[in-house]
Amino acid sequence: MNISVQKGDLLEQECDILVLGAFEGGKEPYGAAGEVNGELGGKMFRYWKAEKFTAKPGETFLMRTDGMISAKRVLVVGLGKIDDFGVESVRQVAATSLSVAKQLRCKKVVSVLHGAGYGDLQARDCARAMVEGVRLADYKFARYKKDKSKSPDEFEIVTKDGRAVRAAQRGIVDGEVGAAGTVFARDLVNTPGQDMHPETLVDAAKMIGKGKGSIRVRVYEKERLEKMGAGGILGVAQGSECPPYLVHMVYTPEKRTKKKVALVGKAVTFDSGGLSLKPSGSMETMKIDMAGSAAVLGVFSVIDQLAPKAEVHGIFGAVENMPSGKAIRPGDVISAMNKKTIEVLNTDAEGRLTLADTLSFAVKQKPDFIIDLATLTGAVVVALGEEITAVMGNNPELSQKILMAASAAGEKMWEMPLEKNYRKLIDSDIADLKNIGSRWGGSLTAGLFLQEFVNDVPWAHLDIAGPAFAERVIDPYTKKGATGHGVRTLLELLRTI
Repeated sequence: MNISVQKGDLLEQECDILVLGAFEGGKEPYGAAGEVNGELGGKMFRYWKAEKFTAKPGETFLMRTDGMISAKRVLVVGLGKIDDFGVESVRQVAATSLSVAKQLRCKKVVSVLHGAGYGDLQARDCARAMVEGVRLADYKFARYKKDKSKSPDEFEIVTKDGRAVRAAQRGIVDGEVGAAGTVFARDLVNTPGQDMHPETLVDAAKMIGKGKGSIRVRVYEKERLEKMGAGGILGVAQGSECPPYLVHMVYTPEKRTKKKVALVGKAVTFDSGGLSLKPSGSMETMKIDMAGSAAVLGVFSVIDQLAPKAEVHGIFGAVENMPSGKAIRPGDVISAMNKKTIEVLNTDAEGRLTLADTLSFAVKQKPDFIIDLATLTGAVVVALGEEITAVMGNNPELSQKILMAASAAGEKMWEMPLEKNYRKLIDSDIADLKNIGSRWGGSLTAGLFLQEFVNDVPWAHLDIAGPAFAERVIDPYTKKGATGHGVRTLLELLRTI
């Protein structure tokens, strides 16, 4: 599907469907919708009143034009109340229009540039949001099941404002980058454990770096990890037949820079819980436990197109957490890469053990800041639900930048505290730390655990356990399955550096 923008008159566009928008509470169509309604002799407004179309968010009205204009059909998508309208509304409206077009098997879609000119919304941001909504709504994971749905050949944005066209063209490029990185991550997370092993993630990293001078990839295998003292990665992996790896990707910009960023992802390709075995129902979606590393790989899959003005490090420790006669036992003590010892009381709290090593490794790269992403705790889903990521960190300025980037990207995040008084809950009688705290505040004690491995480097932890995988339809562009959550936030943050 080709997505483009051009200057033109909507009434003259030959297409299968013409997409317009309408705000809730309007007494009659105005703007582009008003112009089309006038050309249709007022029929559009009469029909939508008869069908009780109120223009609530996501509500749609569809009618044939009977040759009165060049478009075969007109689709009006509800924009909701004008005071609530923003870039995320644009993203969802575009996704809704694409879904309707696919149902009708349309070959060509023409749409207004939703949102441009309302309040402080800019054409570039609106075009970017439209592309993201369209591409992500069009996503399908068809590796194991044929998908018979057909996408339009063309999705064309038309505006009368010639000044907006150039800005919208840049927005389309931005949107394509964000959507492609998100789709890359979705494909990885949707892949079941039978075909997703630590080596699979290694191969994905190598594929991204192949032939690109701006990206180099280094892989540390088991023997090297032993010399590095990566007890967390090795301890989690010892119950599996799959060997562990530490992957270090580095993007170097064309112009020399002193700015350096580290992105760290949890990469447990399947989490059975180890000897602290999960109930079978809780294992059904545990292919998603590498979603943090998938987000990092998603960013790196498009990073050369984004071209941030910083050196970016992508780091993850790829393991599989399985029970066997060789598996780590509750009560065992391991030593992380920074020499801190950890009493492992629950082998199902394994992600923080691998992150102990990868965060320690990230610190050695001397970055300006570190961000880690992990499907770390069920407790965060209890606290924030299925749609919101928890942000915790040691640097309020970094946390605020992440929250601002998430808002622009349309990804829901909320800051949670690292309560100092809870730190004693992870004290161990026989080691420096234990890998679980009390029953309460599980996401916070997990964050406090990770903080032990970042020294004084500005750091933020994103617990994406809720939104990494949708077990129901969340919105028009987030259907059931992997979401690629975090990719667009990280890209937005890197874009602003």
